[in-house]
Amino acid sequence: MLEALLSQEESKVLEFKENAESLNGIIRTIIAFGNTAGGTIVVGIKDKTKEAIGVKNILNEEERIANAIADSITPLITPNFQFNTWRNRDFLIISVNFAPMPYYLKSKGLEHGVYIRLGSTNRVADKATIAELHRLAIHQSFDELPNFQAKQEDIDLSLAKELFLAKGKKFDLNVAKSMHLLVSYQSTYYPSNSAILIFGKDRRHFFPDAIIQCGCFAGTTKTQIIDQQEIDLPLPNAIDQAILFIERNSSVRSEIGRIQRIDIPQYPPVVLREAIINAIVHADYSIKGGTIQIAIFSDRLEITNPGTLPYGLTLEKALSGISQLRNRVIGHIFRELSLIERWGSGLGRMIEVCQQQGITEPKFEELDNYFRVTLYHDAHLVPTKVIWQKVIINYLKQHQIVTTKDASRVWKVTERTASSRLKKMLDEGLIIEVGTGPFDPKKKFVLTK
Repeated sequence: MLEALLSQEESKVLEFKENAESLNGIIRTIIAFGNTAGGTIVVGIKDKTKEAIGVKNILNEEERIANAIADSITPLITPNFQFNTWRNRDFLIISVNFAPMPYYLKSKGLEHGVYIRLGSTNRVADKATIAELHRLAIHQSFDELPNFQAKQEDIDLSLAKELFLAKGKKFDLNVAKSMHLLVSYQSTYYPSNSAILIFGKDRRHFFPDAIIQCGCFAGTTKTQIIDQQEIDLPLPNAIDQAILFIERNSSVRSEIGRIQRIDIPQYPPVVLREAIINAIVHADYSIKGGTIQIAIFSDRLEITNPGTLPYGLTLEKALSGISQLRNRVIGHIFRELSLIERWGSGLGRMIEVCQQQGITEPKFEELDNYFRVTLYHDAHLVPTKVIWQKVIINYLKQHQIVTTKDASRVWKVTERTASSRLKKMLDEGLIIEVGTGPFDPKKKFVLTK
């Protein structure tokens, strides 16, 4: 178990602690894990070098941490403690599950004591984040809340009918109510936030940041802009406009087929559409000042939306096909309009299409309070690995770990040559080193996840 954890870097769901001397840091991380997506703390590992030094008096340390948790955190949170002995050293592994509460530090109170996890750091949650955690606790999303500043007349019902009719479906006030586009409060029906975002006549009045900012830049930085556009349309109509902007600023190459010429866009249309829909459906529209952004560079395309993955969801789970909607109403409307085919299939489909076309896979990132998808065009074909790299990668897929001695045997070379090759693969990011330190003679190597 410990080797598997050491093969990873600190992240949204993993933190290494050299010791338990700084209880405050451990307590904040437990709160952040509980509020964000769960996670694991490993005590006895230096966080900078990942040197495995172990924990002395591990039973006393466990009791000290458990008492601090009970005294410092509310509501009650109960992590799981495990002992793990590796290389004659003891390690304390603390596993925390996500739960929509929110948890906070008693001494700082609810307003200043809620922590969330952003990347590999803990951050104090702002009011908007605390509000979202409260909504999660009662199974409510921001987009289904009534907007008391709006009236039914602010919704373009004719547009809604037109879009539903195009799919052979009926739309009227009863449908709007059943889909939470109109929400009852004290005997009056108000448009929900989703109704304004999807079908609002004057969306900018209520959500001034609910736009898509598009920019095309010369080179690989934002120094010189070539083309730009601001898309301010109801969400379903914004998709095609965003695609048109990208097509206008990207090239098409041609191949001669058996019968006719085949035009191949720089970015696969299926991948492009999935990335844009993903950004629109999962954007956090409660964040002030955050817009969806499309940035085209000479070597890549970035699509960024405000809001990280929904609380309780990790990137690993999302890539495995697990779906969790931040905007439940928007998601269901998009499904009704056939803009979404299957829940949780988008990211996987994007990767699959790129693999089929031999293009570098999309990059998915959580950046502070944003989520970004980076697409690489067909000039960025997946680099071909040399034969000896393929051999050891196949070995690792079967055996999970490899030592220098194993590699020399598999490659039929000296241990010195094997060490040199493994170092090269390490530098290229193909494998990760696992051991008590850089000079550990028993160190092993695993595939990069």
